[in-house]
Amino acid sequence: MDVERIKQIIEEKPNLSTALGMEFVSTPEDDICIARMKVDERNRQPFGFLSGGASLALAENVAGVGSCSLCPGQMCVGIEVSGSHVRAVSEGDTVTAVARLQHKGTTLHVWNVEISNSAGELISTIRVTNYVITKSNNKD
Repeated sequence: MDVERIKQIIEEKPNLSTALGMEFVSTPEDDICIARMKVDERNRQPFGFLSGGASLALAENVAGVGSCSLCPGQMCVGIEVSGSHVRAVSEGDTVTAVARLQHKGTTLHVWNVEISNSAGELISTIRVTNYVITKSNNKD
């Protein structure tokens, strides 16, 4: 999935992705989007571990980048995020989120996201549903 166009949009203004240190990566697959994030003072809890909220934010953002890449000229927003955290990640490590498209409808996209640490161990599993806003259903 080519995410270069979306990366340019993200880098134009400060936002959650840039504030937490997310880096989005293009892939050769049309239904997979990847992001990385170093665990540091921007996204850790006071005990020095990756915050569960930061993991959910990473998942929602990588799925959002994926949906936006699939739908040029449309807006895609997360409407549901649900996850389970199975392992802690210490400050200094880097996590990788791999989002796999499960359903691509005209108005809804469903993604499964797995976040792993640098050793390849599973950290979190997250499901994200995005709403695709088109000109016909955008009232603004």
